[in-house]
Amino acid sequence: MSQDGVSPDGVRSAAHAMFDADVASRSLGIELVQAGEGRAVARMRITEQMVNGHDIAHGGYVFLLADTAFACACNSHGPVTVAAGADIAFIAAGRLGDELTAVAQERTRYGRNGIYDVTVHRDTTDGPEVVAEFRGRSRTIAPTRPAHAPGGRS
Repeated sequence: MSQDGVSPDGVRSAAHAMFDADVASRSLGIELVQAGEGRAVARMRITEQMVNGHDIAHGGYVFLLADTAFACACNSHGPVTVAAGADIAFIAAGRLGDELTAVAQERTRYGRNGIYDVTVHRDTTDGPEVVAEFRGRSRTIAPTRPAHAPGGRS
């Protein structure tokens, strides 16, 4: 799989296709750097609109970046997968102009469930500085049946 989510046979990954349709994440300037095999990397620059009354990045935006990386990692396997829950610990404040990177990694999948950890960091001259740690729980959902299919909704 190439960095842009296209396999050698020209098929786009499920995670990249999902991200392409994610207007919320893309409208905030989030970029999907890579996704595949239970892993994803996304990044976002903190803009003036994302800074709160304490002059630091609003935690909701940091959560959204982590959640986007989580979504791309758990959807990298193909079936539609959604969040069943998530927690975040804020470690350091993000600042105006920071470019934050979220690295999501699958920890385990069992049945239709999964657990993923996401580290959000900013790069400094001394190396990455952790801004937040996020743990997401996923659930693969069954495809919906068309309304006219037997057993479907009318």
